[in-house]
Amino acid sequence: MFHVKHFQCKQMLVVRKLFHVEHFLSFYLLNLQKLLHSLRKYGIINVIETERKTVMAIIIAVANQKGGVGKSTTVVNLAACLGQRKKKVLCVDMDAQGNTTSGFGIRKKNVGISTYDALLGLRRIQEAVIKTEFENVWLVPATSSLAAADIELIEVDNMQKRMKMQLLTIKQDYDYILLDCPPSLSLIPVNALCACDTVLVPMTCEYFAMEGLSQLVESIRLVKQRYNPTIDIEGILFTMFDGRLNLTSQVVNEVKKHFPKKMFKTVIPRNVRISEAPSFGKPVVYYDKSSRGAEAYETFTEELLKRHKAAEKALAASKK
Repeated sequence: MFHVKHFQCKQMLVVRKLFHVEHFLSFYLLNLQKLLHSLRKYGIINVIETERKTVMAIIIAVANQKGGVGKSTTVVNLAACLGQRKKKVLCVDMDAQGNTTSGFGIRKKNVGISTYDALLGLRRIQEAVIKTEFENVWLVPATSSLAAADIELIEVDNMQKRMKMQLLTIKQDYDYILLDCPPSLSLIPVNALCACDTVLVPMTCEYFAMEGLSQLVESIRLVKQRYNPTIDIEGILFTMFDGRLNLTSQVVNEVKKHFPKKMFKTVIPRNVRISEAPSFGKPVVYYDKSSRGAEAYETFTEELLKRHKAAEKALAASKK
């Protein structure tokens, strides 16, 4: 009998304790709800939630099958201009010529870990990143060994998505990642197209550049169907522009006919300072900030940022 009563007393104590715990939790949750309501009312919770969101880099592949159209020059100078505007930028040199690498004053013979190692999975891409001497700009350099990567990639799994897998591990560390593509449509540029959000197409006002553009657009369409459904054309940037030539206006009108909403208003003029800057290992905005070429890249960067800001606002409005 004693055991039964003792057991009943213990049960009562447990029930009381549970009641007190439940009462405390209810009181705590009620007050927490009131607190959250007040924070939302005054907009404080929105600030906290915004801060907690992980900012992911916008990945832009700078590509054109035609060589000599200013891809590397655009990567180097766009990165420098973005960096001066407090954007953290990573440039990935995916061209075995390594023009972006030397454009930032990096000696290729001194490069240890490069894009080649990252593409083939020999090293993590973080190990290849070099801080340049220019504000907020980092680089994954390229060496001549990258020329063999196309053949070696055939033997590895997910050969089209090697760069994408690498960039996923560092995407949160930067605001922009710029991929400098080689002038071809081999596995290396396909890796860039699979990894990027958008494609920026520098082109000159020449007939062969028009052919290169049409082939690139077809490649983007195929990649969109098979590997990267969200890829889009960032825009077409005319480089080495000379408005005095009749051919220039003809090419501009032809491109405008097929891509009316994709052309940047800014054009990059043919400029001696742009050509000189790489030999000094500097972007033109550092080499001669007052030159026409530097001013053009500054204007282009502002136009690009305005486009992205407008796209962000449109996306935010569609979610409301």
